Amino acid sequence: MPSRLIRFNKPYGVLSQFTPEGRWRGLKDFIDIPGVYVAGRLDADSEGLLLLTNDGQLQARIADPRFKMEKTYWVQVEGVPTEEALAALREGVQLNDGLTRPARARLLDQPPAVWERQPPIRERKSIPTAWLELAISEGRNRQVRRMTAAVGLPTLRLIRASIGPHTLDGLAPGTWLE
Repeated sequence: MPSRLIRFNKPYGVLSQFTPEGRWRGLKDFIDIPGVYVAGRLDADSEGLLLLTNDGQLQARIADPRFKMEKTYWVQVEGVPTEEALAALREGVQLNDGLTRPARARLLDQPPAVWERQPPIRERKSIPTAWLELAISEGRNRQVRRMTAAVGLPTLRLIRASIGPHTLDGLAPGTWLE
């Protein structure tokens, strides 16, 4: 059977599994292809690139942290990042499960050209927000959110833009391409 790789732009509120649970929708609402499985995870409250494949070896290469496939995220945070906060993200942040690997982190001058989130994030008039681009090569549970919180910048919105060479290019939320 030929190896298949599917890029999917996972909307907010969708699980990284085919079966819905509670208030969260499942992938079966969007992808009706037998024999493909998710390579890696993306929390229901995160959006963006999710890869699916029917190839177990490819799935392992994408998902296993030993292969250090870099994942890039666009992160809308509450507050304005200081150079110290960005430096801490670049050096590695102490979390309750240990020190993270160094990340690539930069403040984006402009918000990325992305879709409106449904439902919209909560915005507070008195607290500014900013967008970061953060690239990591490990995948701990809710790692990006925990990293930004550790440097005093709570995550409001999280979008995975790429996994290795695979990007969101050409994908509207809820759509996929093989």
